Amino acid sequence: MRIFATLFFVTVHLALFGQEDLQNQSKEIEAEGKKLYRSEMASWHGTDIFLEKFPQHRENFSAYFSYEDAKGTHCIFYSKAEQPKVLATISFDESYSLDKAVADGTPRDFTAFEKDMYLLRKAAAGMVQTDSFFRYYKNTNFNIVPLVDKNEKKVYVLTGTSQKGVVMFGNDYLLTFDNDNQLLAKKALHRSLIPIKYGNEEEGESIGAMHSHLPELGELMTPTDICTLMLYQNLTNWKQHIVVSQNYISIWTAAEKKLLALTREAWEKIQEGKK
Repeated sequence: MRIFATLFFVTVHLALFGQEDLQNQSKEIEAEGKKLYRSEMASWHGTDIFLEKFPQHRENFSAYFSYEDAKGTHCIFYSKAEQPKVLATISFDESYSLDKAVADGTPRDFTAFEKDMYLLRKAAAGMVQTDSFFRYYKNTNFNIVPLVDKNEKKVYVLTGTSQKGVVMFGNDYLLTFDNDNQLLAKKALHRSLIPIKYGNEEEGESIGAMHSHLPELGELMTPTDICTLMLYQNLTNWKQHIVVSQNYISIWTAAEKKLLALTREAWEKIQEGKK
């Protein structure tokens, strides 16, 4: 299905179909997706730098998490001890340039904020390992992404893969916690795992892709969808990605890094008008 509308064309018509509230919701999803992306980008690049620059810490390395502050985004690698220490800190500016990354391999204690992030991640990791709510698929792994903002504690659990030429959407979860890192709610964001291939030489380069959402889990594109699209953009070169659901169409446009959502009714009217 190769239905791709330009962001400009759709935006011009939104006012005609009363989409303002839907766009406000889209902006919140977009902002959360970008926040997730910044955390995962720091973790992706940070892991590569950690393994290259600090081989002496590999045996004692337990796990990592990333967080933002006024100075940038930092990926923290910590030890296996019962009372773990920070083994290394890899810091990035907004460009995430490897040349500008600052790598500090000096062991140290957690800051108070980092200790809370560690305990939040630890609580989520324990659930992922023991709760049958989380589904494992062959050749995949879970990425645990804690986010703390304005007294709101959340952990996203994303499915990653080392397979080349494929982007994995779905099999992702949102966990919300109270201030004591006790679970308040857990939610599956997609019903299943959705692998989408890219770079197929026989079919030629694709300008975009799409997948569908079921009403019971949420009909709009998710923050995890946006995070995944941004992480893989340089590999896929997709110009757009569309999520189709029963009542809505969500469109991510890569060049503008913007999410647009509209009702199926509005989408159909716009398509009809283009004819």
